[in-house]
Amino acid sequence: QVQLVESGGGLVQPGGSLRLSCTASGRVIKVGTLGWYRTALERPRELVATITRSGTTDYGDSVKGRFTISRENANNTVYLQMNNLGPEDTAWYSCNADEISYVSGGRFARDNDFWGQGTQVTVSS
Repeated sequence: QVQLVESGGGLVQPGGSLRLSCTASGRVIKVGTLGWYRTALERPRELVATITRSGTTDYGDSVKGRFTISRENANNTVYLQMNNLGPEDTAWYSCNADEISYVSGGRFARDNDFWGQGTQVTVSS
């Protein structure tokens, strides 16, 4: 079974930094575009950042210049470095993979739209 597992959330003071990680676990062959999204109370889900397998990135307007997304294809892992955090960044952060190829029951399989369980980021003094 393939899963996305996030880590690195927590409580940080305004102006501080956090680094989130998300790893695709299981018998993974290849992971497509990876992204981070966030949801907060009374706000719709928001794109934070995405990164293609070749490294092309895209960021939501509210995080440009403060957040950096990166990935390690060999480890099926994506990172989100978050700097200069503010209270508006408080949210539940979820990792997404648009496509994962993997081995299941000895056979090649490929599915779309994987989501991790998420991790909470709280920015407060």
